[in-house]
Amino acid sequence: MNANKELTEERKCPIETVIHVLGGKWKPTILWLLLDSAKRFSELEKRIPGITQKMLAQHLRELENDRLITRTIYPSIPPKVVYALSEYGETLIPVLQTMCDWGENHKRPVAKQ
Repeated sequence: MNANKELTEERKCPIETVIHVLGGKWKPTILWLLLDSAKRFSELEKRIPGITQKMLAQHLRELENDRLITRTIYPSIPPKVVYALSEYGETLIPVLQTMCDWGENHKRPVAKQ
C-alpha cells in the first residue's frame, strides 16, 4: 500500500484532510497572496514578514505537490520563477474568503451587553 493511500484511509474526517493540506503557519497566507496574481519568490518573501526562505520554499513545494499552485520557470538569465494558483487551487477561494471574513469578524470588539 502506498503512503498516500495509507494517509487517506487514516483521515476519516474531511477536516483532517483540510488541515493536512492547509496546515502550517504560512500556507493559507501564501494562497491568499496568490489570489490576485502570480508572484515571484522574492515578492512572497517580502509580503510575509517573519517567514524564512527555507520555510517559504518548503511550503511552496508542498503546495505544488498538492496541485494547489503552479510553478513556472521562464528561461532568462537569471531564471525567473513565478508561482500562481492552479485551477484546482482556485477551488479554495471560497474557503479562503470565508476564513478571511471570519478573521475580520473575530478581530472586531465584542459589543457590551
